Amino acid sequence: MAKIIESLREQSRWSLAGMTALVTGGSKGLGKAVVEELSILGARVHTCARDETKLQESLCGWQAKGFQVTTSACDVSSRAKREKLMETVSIVFQGKLNILVNNVGTCITKPTTEFTEEDLSFLMATNLESAFHLSQLAHPLLKASGTGSIVFMSSTAGVVHINVGSIYGATKGALNQLARNLACEWASDSIRVNSVCPCISVTKS
Repeated sequence: MAKIIESLREQSRWSLAGMTALVTGGSKGLGKAVVEELSILGARVHTCARDETKLQESLCGWQAKGFQVTTSACDVSSRAKREKLMETVSIVFQGKLNILVNNVGTCITKPTTEFTEEDLSFLMATNLESAFHLSQLAHPLLKASGTGSIVFMSSTAGVVHINVGSIYGATKGALNQLARNLACEWASDSIRVNSVCPCISVTKS
């Protein structure tokens, strides 16, 4: 079945040959699936994750499949590390970027009354601030490509209530609104902006 699906993709009108992409949090889960799908469609992909060991394991698998993927160890909750990541991406892709997938996200599942200041800061920095700042940093690279696209990995928790915590839902709702505003603000720079809202996904290790 997998071979049939891949064959259909190859015959499809969709192709990302010659395109470049940055996917955050690409060593597992949805991020890893996005890296592989973009690669199958012909894009050159750079991805990052906090766990260097897991990242290298994934990289070995991608190289075995012939995917054009490069990696960086990066905790996107750190402003300095985000800046370093984008410097690396600019070098790898010669100052141009077609696709930015802000995939990194985390969740702290406990009652709102038990949230600490540190919990709030960590969720905001990881889920919202990182996506906003990386989009800012990527803007000149996306504009230079002439066909830029940003995708925010939001959640159904940003649209309706689900039992995963009020702050998590707030960060995801903010991503949706950020996408709406940037889509209008950066349209003149030929940059499209969208958010996608998956429900809970379970990854087997």
